[in-house]
Amino acid sequence: MFDIDLWREIFQSINKNRLRTIMSGFTVVFAIMLFTILFGIANGLQNTFTEAFGDDATNAIYINSGTTTKASNGLQAGRRIQFDNETFNYIKDESGNKLEFITARIYKNVTATFRNETSSYSVRAVHPDHQFLEKTLMNEGRYINQRDIEEKTKVVVIGKKVEEDLFLTTTALGKYLNLSGIQYKIIGIFSDEGNDDEERIIYMPVSTAQQVYGNNDYIDQINMTYNPEMNYDQAIAFSNSLTKQLKKLFSVAVSDQRAIRVRNRAAESQSVNALTTGLGIIILVIGFGTLIAGVVGISNIMIFIVKERTKEIGIRKALGASPKSIVSIILLESIFITIIAGIIGLLVGMVVLRVSGPMLEEYFIKDAAVSSAHIIGATITLIVAGGIAGYLPAKKASQIKPIVALRND
Repeated sequence: MFDIDLWREIFQSINKNRLRTIMSGFTVVFAIMLFTILFGIANGLQNTFTEAFGDDATNAIYINSGTTTKASNGLQAGRRIQFDNETFNYIKDESGNKLEFITARIYKNVTATFRNETSSYSVRAVHPDHQFLEKTLMNEGRYINQRDIEEKTKVVVIGKKVEEDLFLTTTALGKYLNLSGIQYKIIGIFSDEGNDDEERIIYMPVSTAQQVYGNNDYIDQINMTYNPEMNYDQAIAFSNSLTKQLKKLFSVAVSDQRAIRVRNRAAESQSVNALTTGLGIIILVIGFGTLIAGVVGISNIMIFIVKERTKEIGIRKALGASPKSIVSIILLESIFITIIAGIIGLLVGMVVLRVSGPMLEEYFIKDAAVSSAHIIGATITLIVAGGIAGYLPAKKASQIKPIVALRND
């Protein structure tokens, strides 16, 4: 039951010994504040990595063509490697169950017009699987499907920023959009987990782009994702094997690094994971080091407080106070100060992170904040430490005989 007299006595003790209270609380405030800032910065870095790589599939492989730099099989250097539908089908057939999704890409720049609104955009001609590689989120309508590819339909899927730019007084879905003089029906509006630029992209069927822009079967890039059940070594071996097969297909020297470039995100993901894990361990060590310093500070101060109150404890025991009541008042005072100081430290740390947010973003630390679970855990740690720090010396002092405690100087 709540003992109002006990708490009145605690508040009187705190008010009477303000300097002692401030000294006790400052250690906790500083520890929680520093803990909050450190973990906030670590989370900000994690957010930066997530944003940089989060809008694409983590198991993606990107295949680009270039120009040969070395002669091979009687062919001179300087050849331009051109991917086409046959290359796409070859990769798809050869990959088998190691392949999850695959799409070609053709890049074009167009001038888009709707009524009186005009702007320039990038067009990506793709296969249906592209939606899953890019993590495209459909807001309205549908994405490109296989029937669009087979029938070479003049349809497009636009980003929501395109809709905001051009369709000021109406919705875009179902309307016709003029792309450099050719009308395309809008069948879907999408959003993207990446930045705004990704939502200013226009997608169309790859077969339509091949027919309209060049009347050929050329493609600029091939993107794919490997089977997510493959481990890191299997994924790297798969992309290395794919590179060798393509070089053999196009008579490219094995040591030629520019003619065909295969980039596997498995290596990037492992590097990022290793970096974030290492960073997390460093921050954790520093954070717990800070908490330990706070615990030591509280312990030292509580030993001093109990020693200072030894004579008071003797008077209480002489007047009939039980050892339990003596321990309770010192313990509750210690815990109360720790809780209040912990809350203040948390608020100060959060304010520092919020105020310094724009400056931190300049150093690629985005949305620096700390989870409530970490803060609650840190605060509970200090509360327990404060309780132990107060309990041990208070328990020892409560066992001293009144006459001995009264003689204490």
